[in-house]
Amino acid sequence: MRKKKRLIAILIGLLLSLIPLAILFKNKWEAPSPVIITPIHLKEDPNGLPALARRQIGVTVGYTADYVDLEYPGGDVPMESGVCTDVIIRALRLKGLDLQELLHEDIKHNFRRYPGRKLWRQRAADPSIDHRRVPNLEIFFNRIGWSVTEHPTDNPDDYKPGDLVTCFDAAHGRPHIMIVSDRKHEQTGVPKVIHNSGKGTEENDDLFEFPITGHFRPVFGKPIQYPEPEKKKKK
Repeated sequence: MRKKKRLIAILIGLLLSLIPLAILFKNKWEAPSPVIITPIHLKEDPNGLPALARRQIGVTVGYTADYVDLEYPGGDVPMESGVCTDVIIRALRLKGLDLQELLHEDIKHNFRRYPGRKLWRQRAADPSIDHRRVPNLEIFFNRIGWSVTEHPTDNPDDYKPGDLVTCFDAAHGRPHIMIVSDRKHEQTGVPKVIHNSGKGTEENDDLFEFPITGHFRPVFGKPIQYPEPEKKKKK
């Protein structure tokens, strides 16, 4: 009887000693839990440019680069579509700045300062399309003093919510423009961007997807200061 009890005790002890090993092997062979990456939200300003641009997400769901004869001022293509510049145009209008009118006034008096003749064989300013072209916006933002730096960096800390960033989208072979978000990638700390690169307005991690060509910071609350109009050369 005693031998039987002793044998039972030994078996129980062996079983108990195997429990930690079972747990160890279970943890070893179980698939790791997926890492969920969520954006870091800074203090979001409901009236800031990122929040205003974010209103277009889920509304502007397509990308159409067709020329459209627009009303002037305040003209816009159908809200469900557009190009990258339309994201910026629509957001800035909610801040009281109409790029269509502002840019047209400058190009009208300073046509030679812009690449319309060289790139698109224009003979005069066109309020239906000039403000929807990234090269024109880069020149205009420089002319009114919005440029942050002549040589954009790859330092995430240099990009603030509401900044405008231009690049050359090599994947599609065209210049591109984005709005820096007030949200950041949780792991890298790189600011997200709000833009339309072909799928409609979206917010993602494309800030450094392509080399940056321009970095601009809009100024609100005071009139736009145009440079002096260029003087026509005497014949």
